[in-house]
Amino acid sequence: MASLSPTQELKDKTPPGAGIPDMALLDGLMLFSVCLMGASFLLTDRLIGRLQGVISLVVSLLSLIVAIVNIITTLIKVLLMIALFAAVPFGTIAYMAKWGFFDSGGATALLGVLMVLKLAFAGCLVLSHQRFLQNKGLVLMIITSLLANFIVSFLHGAVPVFLVSITDGIAGIVVLILAAIWAIVLLIGGIIAVIKAIA
Repeated sequence: MASLSPTQELKDKTPPGAGIPDMALLDGLMLFSVCLMGASFLLTDRLIGRLQGVISLVVSLLSLIVAIVNIITTLIKVLLMIALFAAVPFGTIAYMAKWGFFDSGGATALLGVLMVLKLAFAGCLVLSHQRFLQNKGLVLMIITSLLANFIVSFLHGAVPVFLVSITDGIAGIVVLILAAIWAIVLLIGGIIAVIKAIA
């Protein structure tokens, strides 16, 4: 049996579709917020006040740019898939050859693992310190992350397997929009923190 090339092995290990990888941006923002809160236990309030604004400003701005670029590219890809699928018969054949076979089983298993990990993460935060639970922004961000997981799972299961590539792209766009909203919230908070540090 011929061994797979390193490129093929890497491709096989990547999550299927766009919805699951796009959740990494939203979950990354959530982890960043937790790290900022955790840093307040280790550093002085004065130092945190100066660093938090600058770091939040940079991270949120970069995240927003990535989200916008990915939304545009994913939207173009989804429109292309829809156009091909609707262009019977040759476009449909081309669509089926390229995107007609989505790894729904692998995606479902991965989404299940991610949901368990997110719930465990939320539980560990509550058990570690009540201060995390008192931060309404963090709680809402965790709920948003769980909602994104549910949206991707729902859109994967809502259509026949040959259409999942399209709904997965739509799920990716929704997740990226959620990530962009949180990036804007963090960006505003970063700007306010920088102004306060300068004043």
